[in-house]
Amino acid sequence: MSVPPKILIADDNPMNVSVLQTHLSAHGYDILTAADGAQALTVAREQRPDLVLLDVVMPEMDGFEVCRRLKADAALHFVPVIIITAKTDPEDTVAGLEAGGDEYLTKPVDPAALVARVKSMLRIKALHDTVREQAARLHTQAAQLAEWNRTLEQRVVEQVQSLERLGRLRRFLSPQVAEIIVSSGDERALESHRREITVVFCDLRGFTPFAESAEPEEVMGILREFHSATGDLIYRFEGTLERFAGDGFMVFFNDPFPCRDPAARAVQMAVAIRGRVSDLIECWRKRGHRLDFGAGIAQGFATLGRIGFEGRFDYGAIGTVTNLASRLCDTARPEQILISERVYAAVEGLVEVEPAGDLPLRGFAKPVPAYNVVRLRGTVA
Repeated sequence: MSVPPKILIADDNPMNVSVLQTHLSAHGYDILTAADGAQALTVAREQRPDLVLLDVVMPEMDGFEVCRRLKADAALHFVPVIIITAKTDPEDTVAGLEAGGDEYLTKPVDPAALVARVKSMLRIKALHDTVREQAARLHTQAAQLAEWNRTLEQRVVEQVQSLERLGRLRRFLSPQVAEIIVSSGDERALESHRREITVVFCDLRGFTPFAESAEPEEVMGILREFHSATGDLIYRFEGTLERFAGDGFMVFFNDPFPCRDPAARAVQMAVAIRGRVSDLIECWRKRGHRLDFGAGIAQGFATLGRIGFEGRFDYGAIGTVTNLASRLCDTARPEQILISERVYAAVEGLVEVEPAGDLPLRGFAKPVPAYNVVRLRGTVA
């Protein structure tokens, strides 16, 4: 409602308009006037009054018709109308109310009754405006809530998809790398490509005869201990886990994202794993199990990328470098970490080694020079 409230007085008699205006202006109302029915409709549509005082007998259009048109207008439908007339016949009163009038006053108008009726109608108008404003706010809030729900549903779907993707990627990538790929939404790094990598193979010596003679539950228990001891080290050095295969696993560095000193990371990880598994080996021996640890590390170019099918993808590396690391691991004696000549050249200042000689490796035409990592420089054996 306007402040102050706007009241339209429609009467073709200037004296009547002046009297009504005088009484109402004294109470601070903003007064609009119209001299006939057509003008009353025009002023009402342009000014949107809060109340209309409407004479019945006017030229062009009588008050009853004006009232009907006001009530038929959606923008003015709830504006209160007080019909003021000299007619006192009950039929006229009924006609005015049926036309949509909200109150009825007869001439001459009693000033006190006039003000009382006006205040009463304006209170109703104020309540109606409040209800409409609240309804509009509720409608807006409902629309916002619906939009928030749609947005929330979409975000939940996207989050679930991200978690599913993250879960799949974490099977072979370190958590840091997996989260980078998921957050960026760019999995092009997983498509087939060529890159130089450092590959590490690790496994347990003597596992095959142990598995053939031990109970299955005991075999699984040993594997759980071995994997638990080594898994967090793979992630700590940000290696990419290509696969677990029973008692062994393959990890490579410098892919899917390049990293600094991949050979150094690989050797440091292998040494850390050897130290941790050595403690396990002592515990296993006390339980009667003769197991040891060996590893092989090689560096070279490979073809890398996502392999598999929808719903079951892995990330793999294919090339001579993976075969070389695997063969070095197969040849390693207990506690040995055999590295290729190329790896040794990259980490020479980091490690103390002993030559392992030129090793005849299955699948390689010539013997391959190799070195056993004794310790990292600055550490005690």
